[in-house]
Formats: sequence, structure tokens, C-alpha cells
Amino acid sequence: MSVWVIGDIHGCVLTLQALIEKLIMPSPGDTICFVGDYIDRGPSSKQVIDYIHQLSSQGYAIHALQGNHEEMLVNAYNWEKNHPKRWFRKGNPFLDLWLDNGGKDTLRSFDVEHIVDIPINYISWMEHLPLYHSLSNYLIVHAGFNFNRPSIFEDTNAMKWIRYFDVDLRKTDGKRVVHGHVPVPLEVIHECISSDRHAFLAIDNGCVYKGRNGMGGLAAVELKQMKLLIQPNID
Repeated sequence: MSVWVIGDIHGCVLTLQALIEKLIMPSPGDTICFVGDYIDRGPSSKQVIDYIHQLSSQGYAIHALQGNHEEMLVNAYNWEKNHPKRWFRKGNPFLDLWLDNGGKDTLRSFDVEHIVDIPINYISWMEHLPLYHSLSNYLIVHAGFNFNRPSIFEDTNAMKWIRYFDVDLRKTDGKRVVHGHVPVPLEVIHECISSDRHAFLAIDNGCVYKGRNGMGGLAAVELKQMKLLIQPNID
């Protein structure tokens, strides 16, 4: 049984499908972990979520984690739902942040103009995604952990947002941290998987950033064999 971890997708469903069906070609029973950020910036956020559900229905062990983009959408949606009559209040403090970070692309993928028109089952799915997944030798998370805390699991905000951290293996029980969130060039990913001296494995190749040097691909790493696959963005 293989264990695959896939980086930030950001609405690139054609790229995801090509990665899964043409490169990974998983067998039923294989595990596929997603580090979050399924939505925003790319053209097909809704379709990415639908495709992940489809994979789960086909017998693969799917572990989908929450990223900061899912949190931004959920926060904006919940505020809007809880303040339906706000002519005497300030605007939604979460909505502009989400819209400025690719939310408009997500609205288009759902064919709606307003965030409250996104079907509630999609919102509920994103809201209740776990923040990390633990394996025998790895901790998989969207962004990382706050190693300044006595327990790295106390700071749930860091798991979605932190950008810089130094892994303390004493606090992970010797497990390496696998994460996305910060786009890195392909050479950095190669360096992480080729050397045991790194206590982390960064796998966000900046799928939506086609023009950036060394980026523009969707990365998948098989953790048992340390096999790396990259699907260039075709969306």
C-alpha cells in the first residue's frame, strides 16, 4: 500500500486529475493525503472538492486537511450568515481578505455571486477538516507547527498559517513534518526528499504560479519510497 501526499491544489482540477490518473495511478487501498488549499486562485475550486469526494468513494483512503484558504472562506461565510441585517454595522471583516486572495475565482467555480450562495455541504466539509494527520514517521499539516509551545498541537492557528519554523524532533516523537502553504521551487523539494538531514518536507510547488522559476507544478510524494511526481499546471 502506497502513501501519497499532495501539495496545494488551488482550484486546478485538470492538473489534479492528470497527477492522480496519469502519474500516480493509485491502487484501491492506497492512502492519499492532501495538505489543504483546495480552493481559490485557480478556475475550478468546486470541481477539486468534487473530485476528492469521488476518490474517496472509489475506495482510496483519503485524508484531506484544512488549509488557510478553507479557513478564510469559512470565516467569511459564517460572519455573513450570522449578520444578515448589518446596515448599521461595518462590513464583513473576513470577506475582503478572502476575495483578495482568490475568493472571486471560487465564486465563479460555484457559479454564484455571493458567498452565502455556496451550498452548505461544501462549507461544512471545509469547516470540519482536520488540521493534521499523524503517521508512524511523519506529521502531515498544511503550514507547520509552532515549536515555541510546550505542545506543538496547542497552536491551531500555526497549523494553517505559520511560514517559518524550526522542527524540534523531540516534540514530534522523531517524526518529520510534511507541509505545504509556502510555495517552493522544485529544487527545494528534491533537496528535502533526498536527504534525511531535513526534519521537514515542503511540497507546495506553487501550482498556480506558472511563470515563476522552478514552480507551476502540483507535487506528490510517496512517503514509503520517497518518490516525487510533478504534474505541470494544465488548467
